[in-house]
Amino acid sequence: MVSQITRGIKISVLTSFEGTYFKNYKIHFAFSYQVTIENHSKDSVQLTSRHWEIYDSLNNIEVVDGEGIIGKKPVLKPGELHTYSSGCLLSSPYGAMKGYFNMINFTSTKNFKVFIPTFKLCAPFALN
Repeated sequence: MVSQITRGIKISVLTSFEGTYFKNYKIHFAFSYQVTIENHSKDSVQLTSRHWEIYDSLNNIEVVDGEGIIGKKPVLKPGELHTYSSGCLLSSPYGAMKGYFNMINFTSTKNFKVFIPTFKLCAPFALN
């Protein structure tokens, strides 16, 4: 698990290899990840959008931007947390992801970024 705190918001990520399968005559490597967002600040915040950069060892980079997370824009009061799970496909058994969440602070009404630490995606058979 990796974690990082930005402006009192802690992001933790846990990953898992889900297997391989063929799609359009190519092998794909499936990974899941669980993200936990914890509000350690004194203000209520809301996640409004996300930005992901997905890398694999074949130098493929995919950028994903979107509203909220899995169809939600969670509001976190001080001390609260929100956990969700998602996944991605890579063209190789090894890669990484990083990004940020755009959030709004309800006290100051200001938008800010909360950085998601870089986390590795690795199929167990690819490790030495």
